[in-house]
Amino acid sequence: MVAQIPLVDYLVLDDEPRLVSKQCVTCGARFFDRRNACAACFSTAGFDDVDVAREGTLTAYTIVSHAAPGVPVPFVAGVVDCDGTSVRGNVVNVSPDPEHVHLGMKVRLTIVSAGVDAAGTEAVGYGFEPIEGSAGSGRER
Repeated sequence: MVAQIPLVDYLVLDDEPRLVSKQCVTCGARFFDRRNACAACFSTAGFDDVDVAREGTLTAYTIVSHAAPGVPVPFVAGVVDCDGTSVRGNVVNVSPDPEHVHLGMKVRLTIVSAGVDAAGTEAVGYGFEPIEGSAGSGRER
């Protein structure tokens, strides 16, 4: 088995990979980065780690056709509402065109390999893939 490491601190790799956000103990606002104070209510009371829903609804997207050298295009960058938590991520395992991607599409969290180093360690990111029946299937991006 290949050793895996997450690309971001808030991606937890276990039997069911998941995202974990920081939730303000005062107002409930959620963030994915480390915070000293809440950007919503300015509280410094602290944050709890909370699991983010693994399924959600695509609320915004764009089909990226120009990117940095070496980044394959086109791909779909989106914003997903995961039961009230807004998550930015690529939409993968679907053809990157408006016939296959649409607002309101139901998606679920999936992990995506970013490559394997010489020691055999795989860097892993995340994306969202359509839930069957929500969009046509396509190739992975």
